[in-house]
Amino acid sequence: MKLGSKEINGNLILAPLAGYSDRAFRRISREHGAAIAVTEMVSCEGLARDNEKTEDLLLRYEGEDELIMQIFAPDDDPVRRSLSRLLEYKPTAIDINAGCPVPKVVKNGCGSALMKNPDKIYNIVSFLKQNTDVPITVKFRLGWDSSSINYLEFADACVSAGASALTLHARTRSQNYSGTASYEDIKILRERVDKSVLVFGSGDVFTPEDALKMVKSCNVDGVMFARGAIGNPFIFKQTKELLESGSYHDIPLEERYNTIIKHLDYMISYFGEALAAREMRKHAAAYLKGVRNSSRVKATIVHALTRDDYLKSLEVLFE
Repeated sequence: MKLGSKEINGNLILAPLAGYSDRAFRRISREHGAAIAVTEMVSCEGLARDNEKTEDLLLRYEGEDELIMQIFAPDDDPVRRSLSRLLEYKPTAIDINAGCPVPKVVKNGCGSALMKNPDKIYNIVSFLKQNTDVPITVKFRLGWDSSSINYLEFADACVSAGASALTLHARTRSQNYSGTASYEDIKILRERVDKSVLVFGSGDVFTPEDALKMVKSCNVDGVMFARGAIGNPFIFKQTKELLESGSYHDIPLEERYNTIIKHLDYMISYFGEALAAREMRKHAAAYLKGVRNSSRVKATIVHALTRDDYLKSLEVLFE
C-alpha cells in the first residue's frame, strides 16, 4: 500500500482509540499483524502550548518505524501554531480527526463537528499540504445526523485540498456507535473518489469475516480496526490468514495468556507498574471476553495493583 510517497507493508490498520492506542497496544497490534497504527487523537492546541501529556501521546515504542499521528482542531489556526512541534515527531502521515462524536470534543468545534463546515477541513488540509511533504489523511463520518448526510461533499473538500487518504466510519455523529455501519456508503465513497486517493473503511469490524466483507463488498484499499481490536490484537493476523488462504486459526488459551502478560510488561516499561496495573484492567477484561473461568479472573483483576497480582489472577484460567 502506498500512502503518499510512503510504502506501507499491508493494509490492516489499528485505528486511533482514545484511552487505548498507546505505545504498548500499538506494539502488541503490530506484532500480531497490523501494518501500521494511528496514535490516540492529539490536541493541536495542547501541542502548540507544549503540554507534556499531549506530547506523550506522540512517543513511539522502540522500533516503531512508521506511525500515523492523528490531530484534532476546530479550524486551521491551532494547526498552524502546532505544526512545527508535530513535525519534530516525524509522523509517517498526519490524520485529521473529523469523526469523534464525544460531546466534550464536538462542543469545541472539533471531531465530527467539522462535518458541519467542509470549508474548515479544506483549509486545514490545504495548509498542511502546502507546508509539509507528509501525507495528509482524514477520518470522518457520514454526516452530523440522518438529515445532513454530506460525506461525499466533505470528501471532495478533503481531496481537492490534497488529502492522500480518507477513512469513513460509516455512521453519523448522532448515531455515536449505535446501529450498524453502512458498508454501502463506504462502497459509494470508493467509487466516487479518484483511485489515486486511498479509501479505508471503518465501523463494525469485529471479526476477520467482517473485514473480508468490507474488502470484498466495498473494494476499499484498507481496513481500520477500532473496537474490534481491543483485547483482540489477534484479529490482524487472523484477517491476513483469511484473506490469503480462506481460513484462519483460533487463538489458544496459552497464547492469549502470554499476550496479556506481554502487553502488561510493555505498559510497565513505558508507564511504571502502578499506572500500568490500573490501565491494564480494561485491556485484560477485553482479552478475557468469552474465555472459560474469566468471570472469576475479572473479579480479582479489577483490584490488581502489581504484575504479581495479574499473574495470580490469571492462574485461574488453567484450573
